[in-house]
Amino acid sequence: MGETPFQLTYGSEAVVPAEIGLTSYRVDNHDEGRNDEAIRLQLDLADEVRATAEQRFALYQDLMAKHYNSRVKHQDFKVGDLVLRKVMGAARDPAQGKLGPNWEGPYKITSWLRNGTYHLETVDGQKLRHPWNAKHLKKYYQ
Repeated sequence: MGETPFQLTYGSEAVVPAEIGLTSYRVDNHDEGRNDEAIRLQLDLADEVRATAEQRFALYQDLMAKHYNSRVKHQDFKVGDLVLRKVMGAARDPAQGKLGPNWEGPYKITSWLRNGTYHLETVDGQKLRHPWNAKHLKKYYQ
């Protein structure tokens, strides 16, 4: 964002304690009267600095979203398609370890709720309780 969190919060840059013990330009040329005036001026501009930092952050978020969305592969399935379901978490058999299957199925798509959310049933006709996201499904080819 171009600004330090300290400056966004307090409106001025911090002086590191190690810098006070050593001789530096900032410490040698410190004038209490000018410093108070400069801090008041910086406090007047603090809202403007925060606003420009917020604009930079919004631009950064837009660029990140654009980059992410350019790489996302959308999968659209139709009702009646056969798909494989990803084996996740507690559904994984601990006896098989890491060599167990990563996908199970096939399952038949019965309906869809929103874009990318599907209800499934087994080939025998037994419906699954919860809908599944398209990113956890892949097309099954016979």
